[in-house]
Amino acid sequence: MRLEQLRYFVAVAEHRHFTQAAAAVGVAQPSLSKQIHALEAELGAPLFTRGEVALTPAGEALLPRALRILADVDTARREVHDLVGLRRGRVRLGATPSLCTALAPRVLRAFHDSHPGIELYVSEGGSHDLVRDLGRGELDLALIVLPAQGTEPGLHAEPILREPLVVASGTPIEGPLRIADLRDRPMVMFRDGYNLRDDALDAFRRAGIAPTYAVEGGELDAVLGFVEAGLGVALVPEMVLAGRPRLHAARLAGAGIHRTIAVARRRGVGLTHAARALYDRILAEVPGV
Repeated sequence: MRLEQLRYFVAVAEHRHFTQAAAAVGVAQPSLSKQIHALEAELGAPLFTRGEVALTPAGEALLPRALRILADVDTARREVHDLVGLRRGRVRLGATPSLCTALAPRVLRAFHDSHPGIELYVSEGGSHDLVRDLGRGELDLALIVLPAQGTEPGLHAEPILREPLVVASGTPIEGPLRIADLRDRPMVMFRDGYNLRDDALDAFRRAGIAPTYAVEGGELDAVLGFVEAGLGVALVPEMVLAGRPRLHAARLAGAGIHRTIAVARRRGVGLTHAARALYDRILAEVPGV
């Protein structure tokens, strides 16, 4: 008994017509009839009445079992395909510079340990740029900072972490600090387009003061390097200070300033097996909002 024989049998049972069944499974009608005869000979009983095609008692008994066998085979095939999909493949992940520095390495290491055969492509950029690239289909997933323009309606962003900003300094600094306490401290400020720059400037505006710049226009690594060199202080995510013993942090007083991190994907577009596995890993690795 072969699988194609069971498929041909089910097709005839559904269509009650040999020629139509042959067309449905994509074989010539004589080939289908030959396989049905071979199946009947093996079972020792006719499965269909001839003339007006109908199931015999033997056919009625075989049909539910044949359907179950074929369903089990299809399930096994999908499971194997899913498994193979997690042995090979490629995932394109976007992340902001601060998340590339702190969060992404931990998540990607855990993912790579579980799925070493999957290639990882990482694109670093601001949240707005990542949202644009995600919408164009150039990325599978993106770690962004909310709110990010364009996350609706074409994208779904799942908040995964709420993190405080701290005052980073090259020398020990006592906290907690108010934004007003930074009035006379020289600031190292991110370049235009950074969410962190927008957060810092918004905090100064709400405090009714203007920042004094020591250095302006850097990327994340440059900003942290300038602070380490003693050029000024900076408002940065707490996570980026890990592994930088020359930097000291002071918390902000009161409610402080927080940012919400999310993992974003396109709505209505199914993730590949590899991308789904990475999405699930991100949710598992991050403690949540």
